Amino acid sequence: MATDVKVPTLGESITEATIGQWLKQPGEAVAQDEPIASLETDKVSVEVNSPVAGTLGEQLFKEGDTVEVGAIIARIGEGGAAAAPAKPEAAPAEQKTGEPEATVAGGAVNPAGAGEQLRPREESAEAHDAALTLSPAVRRAVLEHHVDPSAIKGSGKDGRITKDDVLAAAKDKDNAPAPVEAKASPAAPSMPAQQTSAPSLGGDRKEERVKMTRLRQTIATRLKEAQNTAALLTTFNDVDMTAVIEARAKYKDLFEKKHGIRLGFMGFFVKAVALAARDVPSVNARIEGDEIVYSNFLDVSVAVSAPKGLVVPVIRSADAMSFAEIEKTIADFGKKAKEGTLSMDEMKGGTFTISNGGVFGSLLSTPIINPPQSAVLGMHRIEERPVVKDGQIVARPMMYLALSYDHRLVDGREAVTFLVRVKEAIEDPTRLLIDL
Repeated sequence: MATDVKVPTLGESITEATIGQWLKQPGEAVAQDEPIASLETDKVSVEVNSPVAGTLGEQLFKEGDTVEVGAIIARIGEGGAAAAPAKPEAAPAEQKTGEPEATVAGGAVNPAGAGEQLRPREESAEAHDAALTLSPAVRRAVLEHHVDPSAIKGSGKDGRITKDDVLAAAKDKDNAPAPVEAKASPAAPSMPAQQTSAPSLGGDRKEERVKMTRLRQTIATRLKEAQNTAALLTTFNDVDMTAVIEARAKYKDLFEKKHGIRLGFMGFFVKAVALAARDVPSVNARIEGDEIVYSNFLDVSVAVSAPKGLVVPVIRSADAMSFAEIEKTIADFGKKAKEGTLSMDEMKGGTFTISNGGVFGSLLSTPIINPPQSAVLGMHRIEERPVVKDGQIVARPMMYLALSYDHRLVDGREAVTFLVRVKEAIEDPTRLLIDL
């Protein structure tokens, strides 16, 4: 008797998701609680586990399909692994005739004889199956780097090709020696310059249409909503990072030895924001209807780059945390973001956002607020610049800061005051200890 696999509850107000990838194929044995599929929601990816041990039978939806909470997406049969049913895309072997079959490369059907550079005709059944089960991310990488998936040995589960496998194959292809061109025969007359034909623009001029992930659609909607609703304005300042850099250099080894985590810049900025928000509470507030809601706590949304887009997990009550607690929380969020294991609860709420574009080399930007928050602080890269100190031109490690805010709630004077308070705390970290 088959057991239904249903879409689990995905969190408050989330009623549907998209099937991102099937992790198991029909006919494969599955253990109880083993993931068989990943779902993409508006915020995070969620794995669907098998409720029982058995064999994966029918898949009722394809990758990219939208499914509702509670929908049956697959069925688990009893017993061990059985032979996988034939995929509808592949013709049975006994039906082969003198006419070649159509093959699949990178998710696109390639009729025999057309575009043979995508896949050799004499491909093995194993390579053919691997191409058919490429995930969207791997398929995109194959097309971007123009590599042959049938020539790649997969390192993933059950021999599946991963994105890292594709990137490694592309690197090997780039490092391969260029073919030696045949030299023209001395007896052959040289072609006059005016007879040289124009170079062809053909070859790798390709386009690919990829459906936006649910996460990317949500990011686009929310950012556009912020532009359409809020009265966005950005104010800038620069900060001398000398004191913070010296403090890190002096205490980083002791800090890591005691707390098991490296001392980073973000801890200083979170503490500085907490200090500044006490003087300017409007940056930590939000508008609801015709009311302003002020929070006496600081829940900081930290923008983290994930493989499928930017996510903003929340550091709860950051104003009451120590440096070590802040750094440990951020490190944990970064790891989960890369693995796609951030939970819904970790993404909810947030009263203020800090975005660090400096890790990617950004010099200056105008960040967009994360609704319904009223402000976001943008950090940027540190670089030595000439500044005047006591009448002397000296080199200092400087960083530009940008505060974008909703002018409906935060006045310009308050925004500038807040940014100055952050600057003062970073340039003199002692203020963070004595609450100045």
